[in-house]
Amino acid sequence: MTTYIILIVVIAVLVLGVAGTMLLRPRGMHGVRRGRAGQLDLSSGPSATVDRDTATAPSDQASESAQQVASAQQFAPSQPQARPTLEKPPPSAGRMLRLRARLARSQSGFGSALLSLLSRDRLDDDTWDEVEEVLITADVGVMPARQIVSDLKMKMKVEGARTPDDVRAMLRSELLVQVSTEASRELRTQRHEGRPAVVLVVGVNGTGKTTTCGKLARSLVGDGETVLLGAADTFRAAAADQLQTWGERVGAQVVRSDKEGADPASVAFDAVATGIEQEVDVVLIDTAGRLHTKNDLMDELGKVKRVVEKRTAVDEVLLVLDATTGQNGLRQARVFAEVVDVTGIVLTKLDGTAKGGIVIAVQRELGVPVKLVGLGEGPDDLAPFDPATFVDAILGG
Repeated sequence: MTTYIILIVVIAVLVLGVAGTMLLRPRGMHGVRRGRAGQLDLSSGPSATVDRDTATAPSDQASESAQQVASAQQFAPSQPQARPTLEKPPPSAGRMLRLRARLARSQSGFGSALLSLLSRDRLDDDTWDEVEEVLITADVGVMPARQIVSDLKMKMKVEGARTPDDVRAMLRSELLVQVSTEASRELRTQRHEGRPAVVLVVGVNGTGKTTTCGKLARSLVGDGETVLLGAADTFRAAAADQLQTWGERVGAQVVRSDKEGADPASVAFDAVATGIEQEVDVVLIDTAGRLHTKNDLMDELGKVKRVVEKRTAVDEVLLVLDATTGQNGLRQARVFAEVVDVTGIVLTKLDGTAKGGIVIAVQRELGVPVKLVGLGEGPDDLAPFDPATFVDAILGG
C-alpha cells in the first residue's frame, strides 16, 4: 500500500513539473490575443512578449495614422476652385420704365423750369428768351432750342387760353417731336444668316465703355441670348480683367490676349472667329478708349473694323458718350462717326448732373439714334432708350 502511495506522489510531481515548464516557456505573436475592442490582451502573464516588428501599440497606431493622413493631404492634387455662381439678369424689357423715377429726380430741374416759364400769364420776349436759355443750358443745342421756342410760340397763338395741364401736354408733344428720329432704335443683336451678330463698342477714355460692354452682355443674357466678349482694349491693363469679371458673372466667354499691348485688331478677329465657331448669338467687342483728336489711334480703330469685316459683317457700332460732357461729346461723336460709321449712341451717366438735352443734340447732329442709356452705377442700370418714358421723366409726370 505504501508503495502505491509513493508511486502516485512521484507521478503527480512529474506531471506538475511538466506543466510548470510549459507555463514558463516564452511565447511569440501567436500567443497574443486581441480583445473585443481590438486592444492587445497581455493577460497571459508577465512572461508574454510582443514582436515589435509586427505589432504596434494603440498610441503608435494613432500617430502613424495621423502621419499618413497628413502625408496624403500634402501630396493630394489641389481641388479646383468652385466657379462663381452664375447670376440671372432681368430682361431688358421694362428697364427704362423701372428706372423712370431715378431719371425724373435727376431731370426735374430742367422740366420744372420749362413748365414754370410757360405757365406764366404773360409770355413776352423776355420769357421766351428764358425758355431758350433753359434749353441751351440743358445741352439741347442752340439750333434745336430755337426750333423748340418757335414751335411753342406758334402753338400758343393757335390754341389761345391754356391751363397748366394744357401747357404740360403742349411741351410734352414738342419734346417728343424733338427726341424722336426716323432711324430705328432696335439693337441688332440677333443671330442671322447662320452667324452671330457683331457689335463694336467704341468711345473715348472715361465714358464707361468697358462697363457698358459688360452691362450690355448682362442685358442680352437676360433676354436669353448667348454672348461672347472680345477684349480688344489691349492698351489698358485692367480692361481685359474687368471684362472677364463681367463675363464670368453671367457665363459669357471672353476672348483675350495674354500679351500686353497685343494688336487689338487681331484680338477682335479671334473673338469673331470663335463666336462663329461656337455658334453664339452675339459677339461684343470692347475697343480701346481713345481721344478723338489722336489721328493715329482713330486710324487704328478703323483698322479693327476693317479686319473684323474680313471675317464677317459688323452689325452695330455703338458709340458710348458721357451725357455730362455736353457739346464736347458732340465733337467726339462727329469724329468717331467719320471713322467707323456709328449706328447707335449709348449715353452713360444720364442720371446725376446730366440734363438730358444731349439726346436731342446728338441725334440731330449725327442722324444716329440713341439706343441705350445708362441711368446709374448698378449692373442692370443700362436700358433701351424709350422717348416717351424719357420725356415724361423730364417733365416729372
